[in-house]
Amino acid sequence: MSADMVIVRREGLYCVPGQFYIDPWRPVERAVITHAHGDHARGGHRHYLTAAAGVNVLKSRLGEVDITGLAYGETVLHNGVTVSLHPAGHVLGSAQVRMEYRGEVWVASGDYKVEPDRTCAPFEPVRCHTFITESTFGLPIYRWQPQQTIFDEVNAWWGANAAQGRASVLLGYSFGKAQRLLSGLAPEIGPIICHGAVQSLNQVYRDDGIQLPPTLMVGDVDKTALGKSIVLAPPSAGGSPWIKRFGDFSDAFASGWMQLRGARRRRGVDRGFVLSDHADWPGLLEAITATGAQRVIVTHGSIAVLVRWLQQQGLQASGFDTEYGDDEAEEHA
Repeated sequence: MSADMVIVRREGLYCVPGQFYIDPWRPVERAVITHAHGDHARGGHRHYLTAAAGVNVLKSRLGEVDITGLAYGETVLHNGVTVSLHPAGHVLGSAQVRMEYRGEVWVASGDYKVEPDRTCAPFEPVRCHTFITESTFGLPIYRWQPQQTIFDEVNAWWGANAAQGRASVLLGYSFGKAQRLLSGLAPEIGPIICHGAVQSLNQVYRDDGIQLPPTLMVGDVDKTALGKSIVLAPPSAGGSPWIKRFGDFSDAFASGWMQLRGARRRRGVDRGFVLSDHADWPGLLEAITATGAQRVIVTHGSIAVLVRWLQQQGLQASGFDTEYGDDEAEEHA
């Protein structure tokens, strides 16, 4: 190809020969959606294409829109472009978009992580000539511990609070993060209570065959048992009247940002657990290398740092200016 297959327009990332958009931020005719977080999946598009595993999540967040679900690895031909979706390992139904046109292959990754978890299909490297990657945690300081280590820390914190008759309130993004945390909880410690925003998505996950421990709404739990409970709630619930019903509680925040000094203090919580559904610095480099791409385009996050590092490795690297944001920051706002 003499021109780029994907460019940035006012509406979003645009596949020129295919005449469709990827995660557009303004209403368009045809949108391919990588996953259902609000900064990537917006209302107002006429036609949506997403991974089959993400259809129900997208409907739960956008209502009854015109959605076509495509199984991972299945191909569809649109205006001469062969399109397929491949697991991104970010959240339930998250996908990378592979586009092939006249022998050239581009992949737009959306958001992704490389460590597998029990709540979504694991990341699948896709060979390509040009790879469009996120860089939410695109700095060398971001290096995640194995998720089981974090789950063990959460359960130990919960158990210690329960022994003192104090509820444990764990704040995290209601879609994806909450279900991943839930999958690692030890239900024998006490009741698991979920905020309504989390509980509704738990049901979508269960309907898609994801195994999660039993959860309750706060109204279903006897007041005498609240002191042994753990409460999963979105960041917006922190400091709300809803949270005050738990009385004397200990609170924590689960996010990759908790690795930064001062982040826990700014959140005003007792504990910070470093758990992210995005790739850390080694994960980004691992994913990029696995594609075999000689050209890499970096989107939201630490664009300049990752671009410079990739250029130093001999790759053709540049950035795209997009309107994607941070999941947790968006929900907190």
